[in-house]
Amino acid sequence: MGSAGLPPLRTVPVTGPFLLAVGSAFSSGPDVLFREEFESRAQWEPLTFPKIKAHSTYTLIREKEKSILKAESRTSASAMVCRRTFNVYETPSLRWRWRVEQLSDWGDPKEKAGDDYPIRVYVMFSYDPTQAILGERLTYGAAKAIYGQYPPHSTQNYVWTGRSISERIIQSPYTDQAFMVVLEKGKERVGQWVEESVKVLEDYRKAFGDPPAKAGLAVMSDTDNTGESAVVYLDFIEVGKDKP
Repeated sequence: MGSAGLPPLRTVPVTGPFLLAVGSAFSSGPDVLFREEFESRAQWEPLTFPKIKAHSTYTLIREKEKSILKAESRTSASAMVCRRTFNVYETPSLRWRWRVEQLSDWGDPKEKAGDDYPIRVYVMFSYDPTQAILGERLTYGAAKAIYGQYPPHSTQNYVWTGRSISERIIQSPYTDQAFMVVLEKGKERVGQWVEESVKVLEDYRKAFGDPPAKAGLAVMSDTDNTGESAVVYLDFIEVGKDKP
């Protein structure tokens, strides 16, 4: 999927299968900034990529009296972006629960032709023109003039891949402004709920150095490069402080 770095994206109308219905359930715990439960459509919007015509679908289903997100891609790609942002220095902890029901092992994270994942949880770091050098200001200014908004400064993608690979952090084959953090690999845990907990700031520093403070979230299921299919479920996503 050539959008691994989330360059300029195009918002599509919030209708039909592209609508991700996700709302906010604010935790009373002092360590949690926000927790997104998949109960309403308030906090997320769909995004597509200009050169990709087939879009993945995001719908809500009920499971054991709870609403969860179902993401499906069939030779397709599109993302859903959370409207909320957070400061990665103040709240660098990210938790979620996902379940993959169908995935392919054809993808290869190191190759453009294999840059597909049944599910990604993106952290998108915001571009800050006041901190940019002249060349960056020109490049990002031109992108904003065309698309109406700045593209992200950089991204890290927490992924589940069908390939059994040894590396945890992999550079995107498309851009040096994005990297993949492999959390799950292979089919051993397919069909099981798996809870993830990551330290966003720590992972970013391993790949890039110190990140911009402001960041946002996105989720995506994409199989446009391999021509395969994927079915994934998300239970919740939570942003908070590092716990001792």
